[in-house]
Amino acid sequence: MEHQTTNTKIERTERTHAEIMVIITALMLAMLLAALDQTIVATALPRIASDLHGLNKLSWVATAYLLTSAISTPLYGKIGDLFGRKKIFLISIIIFLAGSALCGLSQTMDQLVIFRALQGIGAGGLISLVLAIIGDVVSPRQRGRYQGYFGAVFGVASIAGPLLGGFLADAHTVLGVSGWRWIFYINLPIGVIALFAISTRLHLPIRKLMHKIDYSGAALLSIASTSLILISVWAGLTYAWSSWQIITLAIVSIFFAVGFVINESKAKEPIIPLKLFKNSVFTVSVILSLLSGIVMFATILYIPEYQQIVRNYSPIKSGLLLFPLVAGLFIATLMSGKLITKYGRYRPYPIIGGIILIAGLWLISGLSLTTSQVTMSWWMIIIGFAIGLFMQVPTLAVQNSIPFEQMGSGTSTATFARSIGSSFGGAVFGTILITRLNTHLHALLPHLGYNISAASISGGTNSLSGISPLVTHQVLQAFVLAFHDTFIYAIPVAALLLIFAILLKETPLRESSKEYAAGEGFSLG
Repeated sequence: MEHQTTNTKIERTERTHAEIMVIITALMLAMLLAALDQTIVATALPRIASDLHGLNKLSWVATAYLLTSAISTPLYGKIGDLFGRKKIFLISIIIFLAGSALCGLSQTMDQLVIFRALQGIGAGGLISLVLAIIGDVVSPRQRGRYQGYFGAVFGVASIAGPLLGGFLADAHTVLGVSGWRWIFYINLPIGVIALFAISTRLHLPIRKLMHKIDYSGAALLSIASTSLILISVWAGLTYAWSSWQIITLAIVSIFFAVGFVINESKAKEPIIPLKLFKNSVFTVSVILSLLSGIVMFATILYIPEYQQIVRNYSPIKSGLLLFPLVAGLFIATLMSGKLITKYGRYRPYPIIGGIILIAGLWLISGLSLTTSQVTMSWWMIIIGFAIGLFMQVPTLAVQNSIPFEQMGSGTSTATFARSIGSSFGGAVFGTILITRLNTHLHALLPHLGYNISAASISGGTNSLSGISPLVTHQVLQAFVLAFHDTFIYAIPVAALLLIFAILLKETPLRESSKEYAAGEGFSLG
């Protein structure tokens, strides 16, 4: 069906800082919903599974959310381009809140898994559409002024999530309701505030078009993504990488991914327009997003694991001890954002960030049983600072290099790449950790043979009660060496990120958001 556009062209005026901050605050609340929901639920899962008598389905509570949020991310981007981001964004918040309410009401684990999947469908639109809407509201040149706030959202979620999750899970009841159910109910007031602010204060340029949705592309992408994410969840833990289950999933993922590419090359309105990849800035930025997802997972996940396993700290305490990394990330995003706004250049920051990240990973690989918390904190500041320098640049570069009518598709593609990178990074580095742990256990405790393995102490060293102090010390040393290896293996990924950061071309940043609505057929809505 051919596009039919109106001839209306509305002159836009630039928003004031105060107007932008109202919108930014609402967007931050929406992003906090998605970011917080991943960390707050993880801490409470054992209590939830115990109350609902479904320990065997524990992993699916997280997997269902991960699957649907990742799959829906690129779909939201395209649908937002077609029908207007504000409308679709409001729908995604409503879906997320409905899923949250139903999760809190769940009476069985099966219900919780289903409702978590519904929640994930909403979450897929929260982060990707937030980033696309920022591209609508603020010009690339001025965006650095505000991007530090969004880096802080993820930082707050990484600390507040385990704290709130642990507190609510330990509370028997809150206002007459089981404490863990408030993990989901807490989303409702935050979401309602975001809904009201966005519906009343956000006005975006939209395009009047007749549309044809690419249903076949959506189906192919969903199957390919589902297979890939299941690999990331199961490989190395539930099934061996060489098992028939993982090999079958890999074949299915590749087959449908190829089918998706063929379909997109022929579709009139593809979900991910392949012509975008002819733009080197877009292509390199998407690869940077993928690599950043992989390497961020290796640091932000395994530092708390070291604290919990080797130091025997609680999830709440290990979350609090991640504050130096969050502080470094926030400082770097705020500083680099202001410098980007001032000088109009973004390319130096992922390059500097890649160099610092390599140094930070090398430093933290030197951890030991006796490494002081002060030393660990300095290492985390360095790593957080590095992440803050490159985390936002790929999205900024993408939005600056593509036409307005493809803003949603381009932004969601970069977001989707980061999500896939995080999932796949978790599988790869999780396998590295377990494999290296088994190797070191058998080297340090050869006389015990396979009586102690990574699988037998997957719950941490608390499962070693009754074993002699000498054996416990050797097990802890094996963990330390395994964490050392994991961080060392992350260095080549950081080096690859640095190479692509060097390949990223600098293009002049758009000075005014008026340029986004400069084409025919745009009106405010």
